[in-house]
Amino acid sequence: MALHTRDMAKIGYLYLHNGEWEGKQLLPPGWIDRVNHATVNMNATFDPSLRYSNFFWVMPDKHVYMAVGYHCQIIMVFPALDVVVTMTAHDFWPFRKMPDFISDAVKSDAALSPDPSSASLLADAVSAVSTEKPTEIGATSDIAATVSGRIYRFPENALDIKSLALILTGPNPSYDLAIYTHNPTKPSVSFNGPIGLDGLYRKAKPTASGVRAVKGTWLDQHTFGIDVQYLGAGEQRKWTLSFNGDSLTLRGQDGEGHDVSVDGKAGE
Repeated sequence: MALHTRDMAKIGYLYLHNGEWEGKQLLPPGWIDRVNHATVNMNATFDPSLRYSNFFWVMPDKHVYMAVGYHCQIIMVFPALDVVVTMTAHDFWPFRKMPDFISDAVKSDAALSPDPSSASLLADAVSAVSTEKPTEIGATSDIAATVSGRIYRFPENALDIKSLALILTGPNPSYDLAIYTHNPTKPSVSFNGPIGLDGLYRKAKPTASGVRAVKGTWLDQHTFGIDVQYLGAGEQRKWTLSFNGDSLTLRGQDGEGHDVSVDGKAGE
C-alpha cells in the first residue's frame, strides 16, 4: 500500500480503539486482543523480547505494538498512553529507543491547553518542508542538441541499465530508460517520463513500482547529472553522465551503495 502518514494514523487509531470506528465495529475485538497479547517469539538477535501477531510487531516491555513497512515506515500504537505515532523515515531507526523517546515526550494524562502560537509555528514548519524548493542549475551545454534523442546501449552491468535516451531540448524534456531484469521470460523493462531542467522534479505516471520524480542539470559542457526520487519509498538515485562522442560513461551507486561506472555506446 502507498499511504499518507495521516491515513497510516487512521489505521493505528482503529487499532487503538479495538477495531471500532465511528461507532461501528470494523475489526473483531479478538483480532486486536491477539496483537496486544502477542505470543509468537521471533527470536530476533537484535531484540530477543520482540513478539509478533497478525502483521504487527510487539514490544511487551515497552507496551507498544507497531506495523513496520518498507524503509522504516511505521505505525506505532501505545494503548496505555492513548497515543498513535506514524512516521515515514528513509532509513532504519533503533526500535528499542523510539518508544522511550515517544513515552518521555508525553507530559500529561489529559489533553494540553490549546497553544495557537505553537500550532502556527508547527503549521509553518510543515508547510516549509512540504514545499519543493528548486536546486541550482547549470548552463545548458553546447552538446545538448547533439546527445538529445540518441539511444545509448550498455552491456550487462551492476546498475542493470540496458539503454538510456534523453530529450534535453525543446519544451518537454524527458527520458526513456530500459533495465535488465535477469528474467529470461522478460529480459528487460522500460521506464519513461518527464525530467525537470529547472531545478524542480517532474513526476512520471504511477507504475507498479511507484511514482518516479526526476530532474537533471548540466554540471559542465560534457557532464549531465540526473536525480531520481521514488516518491513514498524513501529511495533516491543520482547518476552522472559523461558524454564523449558516441560514448557515454554513467556513474552511480548499486543497490549496496558501491560506486559503479558503466560505459555505453550510441546506436540505432
